[in-house]
Amino acid sequence: MCHQPYTKAELDEICCNLSPNVWINPHRSVLGLGNYDVNVIMTALQLRSCEAVWFDKRKDPSCINLDVIVGFILNIPSDYKLGIITLPLRKRHWIAVRRIEERYYNLDSKLSLPECIGNEADVLQFLREQLMTNERELFLVLENSGRGQEEEGSTQRWLRDSHVRHKTTNGT
Repeated sequence: MCHQPYTKAELDEICCNLSPNVWINPHRSVLGLGNYDVNVIMTALQLRSCEAVWFDKRKDPSCINLDVIVGFILNIPSDYKLGIITLPLRKRHWIAVRRIEERYYNLDSKLSLPECIGNEADVLQFLREQLMTNERELFLVLENSGRGQEEEGSTQRWLRDSHVRHKTTNGT
């Protein structure tokens, strides 16, 4: 399901399907080095029966029900570099974070090896620190529920029960 990695060829095919018959595809880097946009990521997840839900960083990550999360995707600013020279340009970079057995790992492609973040408390602290910067965004990756978005609770099933607002009979 959601757990199989994609190859570059598969992601490039998604780009072509999103924008067929274009010479320069707007969904990936012109240089062919990856750097896919959010449309490619969302489509890739949907093809593997998953979905990404944008996390409102005004909330604390402690509200996340980690039991239903497949992983996290962080979008962070990154510098352009030519060798050791940093250019005065900014680009965006995607970082995946996932639980493998009982530990969470930073799977950033810029790391030489996956970096162990630690346990549940550690990953929540890691996410909290990442979201302190305005330029960072977080997406929660969940397996598709099989229910429609309109069904009550399906869009917020990632919230811990203690954070879900329950409706009362008087509508408040």
